[in-house]
Amino acid sequence: MDKKVKIKFNVLAVICIMIFCFALTPISLQNDTFYTIKIGEHILENGIDMSQDPFSFHEIPYTYPHWLYDVGIYLIYKVGGMLGIYISTIILSCILGLTIYYTNRKIVKNDLTSFVLTLGVMCILKAFIAARAQLVTFILFAITLYFIESFLETKKKRYAVGLIIIPIIIANVHLAVWPFYFILFLPYIAEYLITVVLDMHLIYKIMLKSITFKIKKLSKKTGNEEKIAKLELQSNALKERFNKYINNQEKRRKNPYKVKVERQDATKWLIVIAIICVFTGLLTPLGDTPYTYLLNTMKGNTTKSINEHLPMVLIQSKYTLAILAISLSVLIFTDTKIKLRDLFLLGGLTVLALMSRRQLSLLALIGVIPVNRLICSLFNKYDPQGTEQMIKHSVSWYGKAITVLVIVLCSIITFRPQARSKFVSESSYPVEATEFIKNNLDVQNIKLYNEYNYGSYLLYKDIPVFIDSRADLYTPEFNKDKNKDIFTDFINVSSINTYYETIFDKYNFTHIIIFKNAKLNLFLSRDENYKLLYNDDNFVIYERLNHKNNI
Repeated sequence: MDKKVKIKFNVLAVICIMIFCFALTPISLQNDTFYTIKIGEHILENGIDMSQDPFSFHEIPYTYPHWLYDVGIYLIYKVGGMLGIYISTIILSCILGLTIYYTNRKIVKNDLTSFVLTLGVMCILKAFIAARAQLVTFILFAITLYFIESFLETKKKRYAVGLIIIPIIIANVHLAVWPFYFILFLPYIAEYLITVVLDMHLIYKIMLKSITFKIKKLSKKTGNEEKIAKLELQSNALKERFNKYINNQEKRRKNPYKVKVERQDATKWLIVIAIICVFTGLLTPLGDTPYTYLLNTMKGNTTKSINEHLPMVLIQSKYTLAILAISLSVLIFTDTKIKLRDLFLLGGLTVLALMSRRQLSLLALIGVIPVNRLICSLFNKYDPQGTEQMIKHSVSWYGKAITVLVIVLCSIITFRPQARSKFVSESSYPVEATEFIKNNLDVQNIKLYNEYNYGSYLLYKDIPVFIDSRADLYTPEFNKDKNKDIFTDFINVSSINTYYETIFDKYNFTHIIIFKNAKLNLFLSRDENYKLLYNDDNFVIYERLNHKNNI
């Protein structure tokens, strides 16, 4: 393809991706962003002290799982406020889109499919774009895959160095996903180990050694010439069959039926890099937390109650179905072949996505590479010049106009529903109710029952909370007290599985703030022990009259 055409298309793709990523970025901040700001502020003022959480009224430790990101967001907030955070999220969203595009076009070597699939991936990731640490780790995971592929292809040291630096960043920016970094290595290592085992030809070697041993044993005595001759014939026949097998194996690898198996000897160095990266978890101020955080999270009960942690129902996930349908259709109904490592990668990420809804992000982010390879293989087999012709048309004056127009229209449709949104949604967070609390109640001498989804906004406003979206903090696995399962107590009260007074007595709550449409409000509004202090369209505040005085 003409170099000028290629450059023009890449410029067009970059502009379109940035426009689309801007439209995808939400204006309203997500609940985790509020505690991120306060934690960043706390770290800069007090350092990292994991012995006591500074924002809840419980005596529990906090592990600061994304301390570096928290500090960065607070510094942005200090300079630019909520607008600064919004702008930084737009920038990270655009970087993510461009990283996905660059990684795909470098690995798959097809600009057109990489552009189209990048837009598709960003659509899937829309729900995950927020001022959260995961936005940074998405970028790092995409770069990781590019470094792995580039290292195996070129064996250049700079990619190996990059692969060692990335987990250090992840361990400090978002250590909850640090173990997932190693999942990206597994398909390559598994393919290599399989080829090594196959190339060892253990059965042949064992049989040949057995015959050789028998020949040596018989040759020590006279009169065994006939037996030795038979064994030598067996040995020669075995070698002949083995040579035929080797030839057939080479032919199968060059032209397999469906799965390509490649042995890349550079993978042994990739294994060494992965082993070195295991120790990068120690390069944080958080001790051994990178090694224990995910394990403790999986042992806890938060994964059974928080929506993004729940298993995915396949029929309800149109994006997962689309990815699987495209992949399976290409493999079943065409002569297209898939690399073994891509099969492992796509299969493993699909399993992860089915186990937890939040892992759909990894399936889209990383799984796009094998899907892109399949689509490109299809084009190369049935229409080798097809994508080049489409690229040439797209960089003509009418092609540019149509492409930009389609992207702008899609972006407007995407952005329009949130165009009038505020940085803090008053229907989701108790903005006015919080001001009432600060102006009318002794914040430091009350115990406030609040709900999970807006607890982070309360602590952002310097109100000690019962619970917030740092879910793991409130489980026994993290607070080291089997009798202090705050998260379960909240779930039981909010769902009315437990009589609310039982839990309220346990924590000696003095005041209650809840959504107006919460189940609990149906009971409190009729309970004479609860005095209504505040009421707006979304939230109510009660004073609990029968609380104990020794707070």
